[in-house]
Amino acid sequence: MKLRQNVRHWAAKRALTTPVVGGYVNDRLVDMHTDIFLNKADEDRREERRAHLDDFFDATMDTYVAALEAGYPEAEAREITHVQANFDFFTHGWAEMMEIPSDELEQHYRRYEEFFERHGITIDDPLGEFRPADGVADAPATPDRMADGEFENAVAGFADDAYVEDDDGEMHVGGAEEPDEVDVTAAPGVDEDDLDGDADAEVRAD
Repeated sequence: MKLRQNVRHWAAKRALTTPVVGGYVNDRLVDMHTDIFLNKADEDRREERRAHLDDFFDATMDTYVAALEAGYPEAEAREITHVQANFDFFTHGWAEMMEIPSDELEQHYRRYEEFFERHGITIDDPLGEFRPADGVADAPATPDRMADGEFENAVAGFADDAYVEDDDGEMHVGGAEEPDEVDVTAAPGVDEDDLDGDADAEVRAD
């Protein structure tokens, strides 16, 4: 999958494993991911999916941390959560929200099969053991969109590895090296003076 990686991704990684600050960053990242993917959907479908995506992305934050703890580099840990999301979009027929075409789902699954099997994650059960105890809000499926076979926001041809573009436009297979010093206040949802969750949101989540 093709991703981006910049200072805010490194800051988010550090923040999500930091007490107190991690909660603010978690909530901000959930809001960002929900908004980014809803903007790919038809306007009349957005609000009916919002609660589902909020619950889903909140659960994938736990997946991300678990992948980091299992030794995956930042880019791959984040890619795992994006693969989960694409599994969910596929099962709901939300073709316009998918980042990868449906015929590459199996290849992405195989790359992380060991992690997915360990945590009960499948295409039909994208959250596995990370599913919240109180579940995830329901949202209507749109199977006709999947039947059309149009994946207008999907980027094909990057299924064999994590391809990461940095701020200089350089592509790194598997991701760049983590900086020695990371400023946690650069993470979405937190700054030096105010931990109210309203920090600048201008960051790509992919």
